[in-house]
Amino acid sequence: MTDHLLIILIILITCFAGFRLNSLTSTGATAAFAVGIAVYYGFGLNGLLLLGIFFATSSLWSKYKSSKKAGIEEKLAKGSTRDWRQVLANGGTAALAGLIYSFDGRSIWIVAFAVAISSANSDTWASEIGSLSRNNPIDIRTFTRIDKGTSGAISLLGSFAALTGSLVIAIFSYWFFEFNLMDSFIIFIFGFIGNVIDTIFGAFYQQKFHCQCCGIETEKKVHCGQPTIRIKGITFVDNDMVNFLSGFIAVLLAISVILFLK
Repeated sequence: MTDHLLIILIILITCFAGFRLNSLTSTGATAAFAVGIAVYYGFGLNGLLLLGIFFATSSLWSKYKSSKKAGIEEKLAKGSTRDWRQVLANGGTAALAGLIYSFDGRSIWIVAFAVAISSANSDTWASEIGSLSRNNPIDIRTFTRIDKGTSGAISLLGSFAALTGSLVIAIFSYWFFEFNLMDSFIIFIFGFIGNVIDTIFGAFYQQKFHCQCCGIETEKKVHCGQPTIRIKGITFVDNDMVNFLSGFIAVLLAISVILFLK
């Protein structure tokens, strides 16, 4: 009992530290605490460590060379400080896997959890590191170069970062949960596939808006103090929704492959 209380206290302190360091808003810290508890309840300390690797590295890359990313954030709906929607978009599926595993103790839910974290890590590394590329990314719809920070675009640096982010989680998962090589490979591949899905959804379905004041294309509904005009995308499909769906679909695909192989 004492050990559990200590872990809960550590989760609380970590979330509060994230808030004080401006990595999390107050609502983001609350959501992160809930995700941490769900993951610990399902997967214990090893699950928390894997989740912590994602949040720590994603926060690090978000802050890395932030001055060079200042202009890019004008195009994004939100900055590097994560609110509750961003936390649940990236950690909600992992938390759900933890809750399911606590009732249904099959190992497939541990793999599902790891794939969810791998997908979130792959996408975050691709976005944060890819934005530092020397060249502008390529729009996957038109195959032309577009501004950095535009959803639905790829770059060589971003793709390499996505693969590396997925691989890091696969390696730590192999170590923490003693997976076999096949499960670890599935975590690596479907983590990266989650990033690919995110890019496709970002290009074809995510909302984009036009600012009538400065003319910029942005994900923000308000820019330059004025409401923007939606020029593409499906209503309610914003970056948070895209992040959640890409990770969730990657997990469903991974589970399908595992069940097929059995």
